[in-house]
Amino acid sequence: MWRQIFGTTLLAGTMDIVAACTQAYIQNSVSPDTVLKYVASGLFGEQAYQGGFAMALAGLLLHFTIAFACVAIFFALYPKFKVLHHKIALNALIIAVVAWSVTQLAIVPLSKIGPSAVGIKKMLAAMGILFLCIGLPIAYSARRYFEKDRVGSQP
Repeated sequence: MWRQIFGTTLLAGTMDIVAACTQAYIQNSVSPDTVLKYVASGLFGEQAYQGGFAMALAGLLLHFTIAFACVAIFFALYPKFKVLHHKIALNALIIAVVAWSVTQLAIVPLSKIGPSAVGIKKMLAAMGILFLCIGLPIAYSARRYFEKDRVGSQP
């Protein structure tokens, strides 16, 4: 199972950070290293923006750590809750809403980033990215893993 979790983390985390960097560049001409330093600023504060490659790498590692937590938690919950066995799109939506909520209500307030204004447009864009890039890969991967496991264990 860990192999599936790590593979899903790599896929979902990569899709999410590429989408975030693309969105930041298109909307505000923000470079990918600045996006990664923003992530790092949650741990290192404003000094993250003065850092170079190492700080961008720290942001990338933090990003993948959060993606790993999303994947691992969903994989742990999937076999315990039969309601998760029905619709991939619904699971992806649940994952997106939970990931956004945890980020906005716990991670950002506890980080050194500080509060930020969240308008409806920004929230919907973030939810869309989370749905497509985090939710769908995790939901599909878990379904595939556990269905294969269930089918493979039948006599």
